[in-house]
Amino acid sequence: MMWNGQDVDLDAYFERIGYDGDASPTLRTLRDLHRAHVAAIPFENLDVALGRPVPLEAKSLVGKLVGQARGGYCYEQNSLFAAVIERLGFEFGGRGARNRTRGTWLPPVTHALLAVTVEGRPWLCDTGFGGQGPLEPVPLRDGAVVEQGGWTFGVGIEDDGTHVLRSLRPEGWLDLYAFAPHTLYPADFTVMNHYSSSHPQSRFVGQVVAQRTAPGVRRALVRDELTTVRTDGTEERIQVPADELGGVLSEVFDIVMEREELAQLGALGGGLNGR
Repeated sequence: MMWNGQDVDLDAYFERIGYDGDASPTLRTLRDLHRAHVAAIPFENLDVALGRPVPLEAKSLVGKLVGQARGGYCYEQNSLFAAVIERLGFEFGGRGARNRTRGTWLPPVTHALLAVTVEGRPWLCDTGFGGQGPLEPVPLRDGAVVEQGGWTFGVGIEDDGTHVLRSLRPEGWLDLYAFAPHTLYPADFTVMNHYSSSHPQSRFVGQVVAQRTAPGVRRALVRDELTTVRTDGTEERIQVPADELGGVLSEVFDIVMEREELAQLGALGGGLNGR
């Protein structure tokens, strides 16, 4: 199996995400797994912030995200999800996307997601876009619009064939990211992961990022600021002192870190890449 689905302990993964449904490769299974994964496993970059390597082998991902009850960022989340659905018999391929949420700045292609074909139809699956990502698969067709837990997503296809995932905000539609419809493989994720986990210009290097999305509410900790956004458009921002970081990670994101790790993370303060 290309994504090493044979190395996934399905029973342990299902227990981690609280899933007890069917395991056949159907749209219902894909939707229920996606929703359960997003609800249970937080988005976080803490190993990157601590200067640690971020392996993407299925055994390592199961050990961290399942066994240690940690979270991960897009390459970890979607590589684990890929291994699981490969084991279950789904047809899919990786995709590489360019983030469009940061204004006119043109970033490199650094986001990883999956395109899954079920019952002859393509679906965008992304368990790793943090606080702004979808809760469930999104139909991968031009003009598709879906509501998920109070959040609305849309898909567009531009003149050059670029696919775009969009989110409806109070001020209108916002492009989240754009990607070409060609297939990427685990080796491509490895190259992208190397940049995101080690390059000085990566937004994940030198600062804390933890995010979680759920029906009705999104929470994001970036550096020392915790933001809560609700579907009614209200937003709250609070500063998190270094000595309260452990409590926020545990209570808000279900991430438990050792005291020495928290000291290192707290010392990052505002971070070097706070743009």
